[in-house]
Amino acid sequence: MSYPALLNGEKEILQQVASGNERAFRALFNKYHHKLGSYIFHILKSDELAEEIVQDVFLKVWTNRASLGEINNFQAYLLVISKNHALNCLKKIANEKALTSHLDVWNLETQPEESSEDNERYSLVDQAIDQLPKQQKLVYLLSRHERLQYAEIANRLSISQKTVKKYLQISTESITCYIRKNLTISTLLIMFKFF
Repeated sequence: MSYPALLNGEKEILQQVASGNERAFRALFNKYHHKLGSYIFHILKSDELAEEIVQDVFLKVWTNRASLGEINNFQAYLLVISKNHALNCLKKIANEKALTSHLDVWNLETQPEESSEDNERYSLVDQAIDQLPKQQKLVYLLSRHERLQYAEIANRLSISQKTVKKYLQISTESITCYIRKNLTISTLLIMFKFF
């Protein structure tokens, strides 16, 4: 029995995937991954992110395979999941850009008339970056200071683009957390001028 031929009877394939049949799952993946990738690319305008989300969506499908038998329109189900993933991705990117722009304001070249509060702010950002693990720090600096793309960082460090993305997420969260924990009230008040 050939799975590509069975795809017309998708309900049967979904039942087989629900029972753990990896070959049936591969058939679903082969049928939908290009269509899904195009749909996500239309939202995100990034091949790299579209590919990651397709993998995440199918990982979620496999993880939740027990409920596949209840799905009547698998394509619609995939589109809803992928749209939610894409929108979450856009939110994360927007949050990262907002944080980066605030950190960039803090990292402006030192002005001759800097106050002690300015120095404290710059010092706090430097401390937050310095406390990162070596590889995360390197990925963060290459991305934020040298403005390299994921692929360029991955090639330079011989790691995957997915690892680069994960390191950036972790380091951004870690820096934000460190700054929040260590801000004095006076620095916090001064920071509001930047927001």
